[in-house]
Amino acid sequence: MSVKPLVCLALLAAGCSTAAPAPSFTATLTSPTDVVLSWPDDADGHRVDYANDPAGPWTTLRFLPPHVTSYHHPDLLPETPFYYREQPFTGSVSTGLHAVTSGDTMTFTWADRSSDEAGFLLEIRRPGAPEFDPVEVTDPDTTTCALSLLPGEAGSAFRVRALHYGPLSPVVHQTTGEQR
Repeated sequence: MSVKPLVCLALLAAGCSTAAPAPSFTATLTSPTDVVLSWPDDADGHRVDYANDPAGPWTTLRFLPPHVTSYHHPDLLPETPFYYREQPFTGSVSTGLHAVTSGDTMTFTWADRSSDEAGFLLEIRRPGAPEFDPVEVTDPDTTTCALSLLPGEAGSAFRVRALHYGPLSPVVHQTTGEQR
């Protein structure tokens, strides 16, 4: 005689549920043409992608810094399907970052001391900002990057990190509503 069915019946009788846990990555339609994506604070940062078909092609919306747990995707086309996925990433700070300024352009160089990176992430900490924010992503084995400075970015601090991705989230979906 098997004990499993009796255990399941006892759990259900005791008020236990076998419902699936809440998803860790969600997309919420907050107006007919705005979607807010949310995820747990579980990595050095997150990459957020979208597509209009679940098979892609996928477009990266943004690389977000640590402790940011949502992204607002505004002013979307009405009555259009949007598919989203997110991917956590980690990164180890590379040493030896050098910068040369020419006008409003800074060219950065560094040594590639990582053998398995998915790329490098150039980050900026603008004057008065408490955290670094991703501004550029390179391909693997790249050791140089040019960045045009925007107004207010003079005097910013920069760093580059070897980028390593975690697992992709399940794809979530929203279809926008009628524009009013």
